[in-house]
Amino acid sequence: MSRKVFLIGNGESRKDFPLELLRGHGKIYGCNAIYRDYSNLIDVLTAVDNGIIHEIYHSGFATKRPCYFRNWTKLPKMMYDQVIEGFANAQDLDQLKDYDFIIENKEDKDQAEEFVVHGTSLAGMVSILKKTQKENPNASKEIIQKQINKSSIYISWIKKNDMSFDLKDSWSDYKDHGWACGASSGFIAVKKEQPTEVYLIGHDLVSNTKQVNNIYKDTKHYQINNASATPHINWINQWYTLMDWNPKIKFYKVNKNSADSGENTDQPIHEWSKWLKDERLEYITQAQVLDRLSQI
Repeated sequence: MSRKVFLIGNGESRKDFPLELLRGHGKIYGCNAIYRDYSNLIDVLTAVDNGIIHEIYHSGFATKRPCYFRNWTKLPKMMYDQVIEGFANAQDLDQLKDYDFIIENKEDKDQAEEFVVHGTSLAGMVSILKKTQKENPNASKEIIQKQINKSSIYISWIKKNDMSFDLKDSWSDYKDHGWACGASSGFIAVKKEQPTEVYLIGHDLVSNTKQVNNIYKDTKHYQINNASATPHINWINQWYTLMDWNPKIKFYKVNKNSADSGENTDQPIHEWSKWLKDERLEYITQAQVLDRLSQI
């Protein structure tokens, strides 16, 4: 009997796909901000960038579902002052005293016994402050705050009923290869679920335009909608490697339409041709996936 895993990306091809119909057919693994829309559907969530990682944690999602984050090292609460001092000196703290430079879930601090911190030194924020004031002497506090937010220190106080893990917790021999969120999610799913079939839905990899392809563009922690499309070769290579490491798994690249649509996102990935010939990869449409599931 096949064991299915559905890996959901945030490419725009999945915009109208009824993800709810996947329920009951296999574990559903999501990436980044998908929790905003499908908090009751995603079984496991993965994120690798600091801003979205802490957004997810502050939302409380990691008390509902397992979450895997990059460099998610939990420190004892007693180390907090020592750690913060490592980010700043007294002069930096004084110059930033009128601004919010630490983004944290303060409401959980009293009950927490551990915390996780990511960010840059406050000296970097002071440089941003001075540069902004020099280039725009009349800049409002709000404008300066937005600039500072680009280099914030993120702190998550660990909640009760916590289900957050470091990526390396997915496998005893794990080595972080610096993969993007999509392939990292796939790696965890393969190790945790031992599937025979893996379906990539919304992992478009390429764009149909010259602009970024992501459902969450123009929202917090994402690029603006007219940003250039992200170079895709690293993503393609990462998925290639995951397929190479797992010869007993059949991978399905789910596109919105068939290849004759003419859209970039529906075209076969040239670098994956080897796996297509070996029948370890198959391209199918969203409609075909739904049809197959309806017959089970």
